[in-house]
Amino acid sequence: MMTSLTSLSNRAGRFGLVLALSAACASAAWANKPLATGVDATFAPHAMPKLGGGIDGFNVELGHALAKQLGTTITIDGTEFSALIPGLNAKKYDFVLAPTTVTEARAKALLFSEGYLNTDFAFVQDKKTADMKSLDDLKGKTISVNKGSAYESWARDNAAKYGFKFDVYATNADAIQAVQSGRAYANMAGNTVAAWAAKQNPAVKMTYVMSTGLVWSLAFRLDDKEGRDRISSALKCLKQNGTVSKLAQKWFGFTPAPGSAAVTITPGQGVPNMPGYDPTPVNLKC
Repeated sequence: MMTSLTSLSNRAGRFGLVLALSAACASAAWANKPLATGVDATFAPHAMPKLGGGIDGFNVELGHALAKQLGTTITIDGTEFSALIPGLNAKKYDFVLAPTTVTEARAKALLFSEGYLNTDFAFVQDKKTADMKSLDDLKGKTISVNKGSAYESWARDNAAKYGFKFDVYATNADAIQAVQSGRAYANMAGNTVAAWAAKQNPAVKMTYVMSTGLVWSLAFRLDDKEGRDRISSALKCLKQNGTVSKLAQKWFGFTPAPGSAAVTITPGQGVPNMPGYDPTPVNLKC
């Protein structure tokens, strides 16, 4: 009887060891799993075609840095933004790398990493004009905005309130040209796009920035908490070692301010005060 029990115990022990090894191997395989994601390849300087083929930009470099931090590789598709969420939900992508603004409505349908950049509104002016100090400076002026953008919506909603007119252009490059030619007092765009325009064009400058309180984050399927937590932890490490800040300096020409999303490691996982946020403390292993 004792021999039989010992044999059973040994077999159970070996079975338990096999299960433990299988779990460890599965975990290791997941850790080294190549990543697949996508960006809007026309949204400079976050993603754009580069000479010689391929794509480059802030988010493209961020994606490669995340993969390196995780010890794996990444495939980044350049496509239309409208195709990214359907691709994510169809499991073509592990996450969406393109800048995605976190809103309550979106956070009910997707999981998000913590923010990596603040997404604010900014104004670009001719280098020779006095810097805009507040929205009151728009009174009696004309601003230029990109057609179909959030900035066109804001201009339409606020033109009467602040007493300005606005012209709509097919591309933001055309809207910037309107500033240079004197047809517009300022161009309204996203803070990173405005900073990029000023960095590339010495004839214009970024002046007034209007905070929205919103951030850009990496988007995940609602049922992929493990993937979100894994990649979001890697993002925390890239903030901790200064990678995100260095990429912002390279692509936007500004150093992220203390307290901004690019340098602030958020407690827990996700965006605080949004659906899907998990406040459980994270033990970083960078």
